[in-house]
Amino acid sequence: MTGTTAFDLGPQARIVARLAAAVPDARLTDRTPCPAYTVGDLLGHLAGLAVAFRDAARKDLGPTTDTDPTSATPSLPARWREELPGVLGELAEAWEDPAAWTGMTRAGGVDLPGGIAGAVAVDELVLHGWDLARATGQEYAPDHAALRSSHAFLLAAAEEGDRGDGIFGPVVPVPDDAPLLDRTLALSGRDPGWTPPASP
Repeated sequence: MTGTTAFDLGPQARIVARLAAAVPDARLTDRTPCPAYTVGDLLGHLAGLAVAFRDAARKDLGPTTDTDPTSATPSLPARWREELPGVLGELAEAWEDPAAWTGMTRAGGVDLPGGIAGAVAVDELVLHGWDLARATGQEYAPDHAALRSSHAFLLAAAEEGDRGDGIFGPVVPVPDDAPLLDRTLALSGRDPGWTPPASP
């Protein structure tokens, strides 16, 4: 996948930050659309990916960009309510630099073009924003530019048969005229109709 266009991650990063701020402590152990993650795990993953893709944009390669995100369950920082908005803001700011979208960089231990890394960062924010909103009963309206980018990224991956080494599940069938968000979720292997399991 080539030709990724640079754009502002700020609006989507702020949406995710607002969703996170509204999560009560009592819901941190709730399940999410990501089968292996609780809400707390998902917030920890968001914090980690924000740092990793911030550093990928800066070409500041090292431990934060070399670690496979699937190697361990994410750890939720003790001060995540203060730290997560900060690193999400730094992520968006780092991708404001046109140089972030050029040349090569690394994320998750994988070397990839800057433009693709930027597209992955956007996709992560869009998909996990929905995961967080759906798990915690919040309304979700992603930034439309970010949503279009995520859909194009996932569509190209599906057409090329590149499912990210198991990162995404099988494409979920949805109607051709389904909303763009639903079609994007389906391409990622998510069921747009997912709801939290009923409490015992």
